[in-house]
Amino acid sequence: MVATLTDAKRTAIAEKLASMKVVQELLIANEQQFLQQTNNKELSDCLGKMLEDDQKNLGIIDTVITQYGIQAQPKQHVQQTIDKARQIVQGSELSLYEKMTQHELLKHAQVMSGSIVHKAGQVVGADIEAAIAPLNAVNFENRAHQEQLKGVLEYLGTMELTGQEPDRGFWGRIQDAMAAVTGVVGSAVTQASDKSDMNIQGIIRMDRQKAKTLIAEIENSSDSQKCQEYFGQLYMDLIVHSEAEEQVVYPNVRSFYGDDNTQELYDEQAQLKQVLEQMRQSGPTSSDFKSNLQRVKEMVNDHTTQEETTMFAAIRNNCSTAQQEQMATQFKEAKKQLQTQMQNRMSKMAR
Repeated sequence: MVATLTDAKRTAIAEKLASMKVVQELLIANEQQFLQQTNNKELSDCLGKMLEDDQKNLGIIDTVITQYGIQAQPKQHVQQTIDKARQIVQGSELSLYEKMTQHELLKHAQVMSGSIVHKAGQVVGADIEAAIAPLNAVNFENRAHQEQLKGVLEYLGTMELTGQEPDRGFWGRIQDAMAAVTGVVGSAVTQASDKSDMNIQGIIRMDRQKAKTLIAEIENSSDSQKCQEYFGQLYMDLIVHSEAEEQVVYPNVRSFYGDDNTQELYDEQAQLKQVLEQMRQSGPTSSDFKSNLQRVKEMVNDHTTQEETTMFAAIRNNCSTAQQEQMATQFKEAKKQLQTQMQNRMSKMAR
């Protein structure tokens, strides 16, 4: 039996996340272009900080897509809109004020997309809520940027119409508006602006939390179709997580974590894969599905305990912050490739 990896709603969310990523890339390209077109210090400082935030937020969106577990492409009309917007900013037909107006609209669209994904996650499943939690930080900062951009447009519009600067106190109002909105960002899951990525421990914890959430969803559901949907995602998530760890994490830690400890982790995951494959073949209506699910739950818990109590400590003691972040980046890249490969494989099997 082939496990169902996605339903229409989950695929739609994956496409929306993919669209958010390409919009975020355009926002960054725009801000880099704007910085080259202004010599005003306050404006440059404002755009520079916004660019720094947006570069960090691109990493967060990328993390959310990987944790969500479904790789997708943005819809064609979204990509076409992005291409047109890029041409507008790079061209010479519009003034800086007019280009920044288009930029503010893009930022607004990004705020709405983030909000919609968050609301959709609440409707579709608790596992999706767990996967997209870091997106909250992006949503809050984009709202802050909107408030800043209103002030920037006031400045540029006044300059364009009169050739004179408006009351310089408006720069203070921009900062006040930003502070009022971003005060709540600290409670959201995010990564610091000076970091290139989350560390490997944080990424692995997010994977574990999503798996535990999916297991709980299956345990509490009597709907075989929903159980199939949840198990399809659980199956892919755990297989991809295991293989990404085997490609990236375990080879990196073996030298200081020890051959025996590292091999134990490999062996545990081999056993887990066997049980998952049995469940995939039998399906949620089989008599042993729930008992095997309990075995998976126990295996995940035991494996998590070992990694979080001993392997994570070994990583902290033997790897620099930069090395931990680099491992996380490599782990995410491995997951992306594995997710795409598995989606393609399962799609062929379903035909």
